[in-house]
Amino acid sequence: MTLLFADRIASPMGEIIIVTRGAMLCAVDFADCKDRMMSLLHKRYGEVQLQAIENPGGVSDRLRAYLAGDLHSLDTLPTETGGTEFQQQVWQALRTIPPGHVTTYGDLAQQLGRPKAVRAVGMTNGLNPIAIVLPCHRVIGANGKLTGYAGGLARKHWLLIHEGALLAPRQEAPSEQQLSCFPND
Repeated sequence: MTLLFADRIASPMGEIIIVTRGAMLCAVDFADCKDRMMSLLHKRYGEVQLQAIENPGGVSDRLRAYLAGDLHSLDTLPTETGGTEFQQQVWQALRTIPPGHVTTYGDLAQQLGRPKAVRAVGMTNGLNPIAIVLPCHRVIGANGKLTGYAGGLARKHWLLIHEGALLAPRQEAPSEQQLSCFPND
């Protein structure tokens, strides 16, 4: 059994769960998405035990700083994602998208030197185990619309507004009913 440390913090988007293994951040997700998060953790570590601990490795404080407006407070957090080599490349490429900017799935595939892997990039984004820190919310559809976010499009919209990203003028904020913990919703 793998012992992991977990904390919960309040946010404008709902409660967030932070999970670390030693000094490595291995999961960030929304409390209403806990089943999805636990499924991803079980795939990586087998049987896990979450031990509640306040501010593991200082991650909770850094996430609070991000939510308070320090958009670079998460930039250097060490992460442990698991996954295939391709998935790890996609997740690390997400960290190259600066706050306040967006890119498309196609552009991200191109950046990885795999221009035909657009769908694979999209699917990998949907499996991102470390929301917000690995900013898959900064990836949008080729048409400029918000698409696919495991925590729900309302949260993706909030994060992009929080970071000052330019959204298409026609883009309307998703309703609270669009909160969902499943990829591609």
